[in-house]
Amino acid sequence: MTRLLSRLHGRLGDFWSHSLMVFIACRPADLLNAFVGLWLVPAFISPDELGAVAPLLQYASFLAMPAGVFAATFRNELTALAVRGEYGRMKSLMRGVFTATAAILVLAILASHFLLPLFLKRIRLAEGSLGVLILASAFVGAVAPVFQNAMQSLKKFRDFSVINVLGAPIRLITMLLAMPFRPISGYFVGQTSTPIFQILASLFCLKGELRVKSEPYWNAVVAKRFSRLFLMLGTGSAAGAISSLVESTVLRQRIPSIDSAGYYMVTRFSDISSFLAISLIFTLFPYAAETAAKGNSTRNLVLKVWIAVVAFSAALSAFFCLFGRPLLAFLPRGEEYSPYWWAIPWAIGISTAAQITSAYITAEISANRFGYLRWLVPLSLGYAALLLAVTGYGYYARFIPTSWSAFLSMHNITSLKTMMLWMTAFTVAKVGFCAAAIWRDRR
Repeated sequence: MTRLLSRLHGRLGDFWSHSLMVFIACRPADLLNAFVGLWLVPAFISPDELGAVAPLLQYASFLAMPAGVFAATFRNELTALAVRGEYGRMKSLMRGVFTATAAILVLAILASHFLLPLFLKRIRLAEGSLGVLILASAFVGAVAPVFQNAMQSLKKFRDFSVINVLGAPIRLITMLLAMPFRPISGYFVGQTSTPIFQILASLFCLKGELRVKSEPYWNAVVAKRFSRLFLMLGTGSAAGAISSLVESTVLRQRIPSIDSAGYYMVTRFSDISSFLAISLIFTLFPYAAETAAKGNSTRNLVLKVWIAVVAFSAALSAFFCLFGRPLLAFLPRGEEYSPYWWAIPWAIGISTAAQITSAYITAEISANRFGYLRWLVPLSLGYAALLLAVTGYGYYARFIPTSWSAFLSMHNITSLKTMMLWMTAFTVAKVGFCAAAIWRDRR
């Protein structure tokens, strides 16, 4: 077996071998996660509340965004320190990132104390214990990538795969214990359990590198050098977080509850298209960073990821065109969700476009290039502003010309189909900019 794996590694090369290992190892976890998303969640959460899950997750991501950006700011530096074997400085860097992450999230907790009740009212949910659970989910979700980035930098793909496999059953068991009492609260208890396990397991896997004595890392020069990087990453992440939060909230607030619930069920299937992309993008970062550090173009790496992702998604779309309706009908409350089968291949297309954009941006960040912000930020903020303008025009209709009101009324979001048209336009525009950038980079 060892000889066979060695021969396979020799044929595929490092990038594809590591990507394949991560992809295969993560599939058992994905099966359990699919059971949670497709069976457990709809069995416990009614259609009236199911559509609120996505905006709640986006709200948690929005809270954790500053801390996540701070962690991502030092991802390249972690890679560089790991390559040079400077584990003492890497240890000091991780401690500093962890401390700053906690401080940033304290501020997020204070802000959420005032904002969360208003947000829950918008998405038609009673608060209960959700506030504390969402904050806990945001905190551990922001801290876990600090340790995962260290493992990624050290190319500990095997350890990462094992952690990912074990994290899924922990999440499932936690949800089975907690969801019968309060379904949505139990869901977030489960969401919190996985990153807690990832943090503890990552520390165990990194014990050899972190056993060394800490060496000085933080100083005024380091702070100045990374302030610009933090600003660049923060700008792009903030724009993306705002557009995602507005999009998910509109999906819940402006269309019928059954439509938003149907969309949640549809995306449990369309998310399968991201399984390959997540593995490839995770592996892409350190290899793209090394390629860029040698002065070579990352274009070929990105194009290989694009081709693999599109081919995989096309095959999935064909499958769900044939079997989407019976699969939905088989699930809990399937008679209510099966009419939305048509949205599965459409959602796969939207998801694929997002994955293509993510692969390109990951490669650019790994090379410390941020030119993509010139189009990503205005496009993301413009998309969010347009969604709010079209769906909320009734608030200011008396202040604008009648012809404008008629136009907004004609294009208002009243169903899942109209919402997905807007989503498609946004993702296609992003892919267009990425394709243009890749075309200019040919050499």
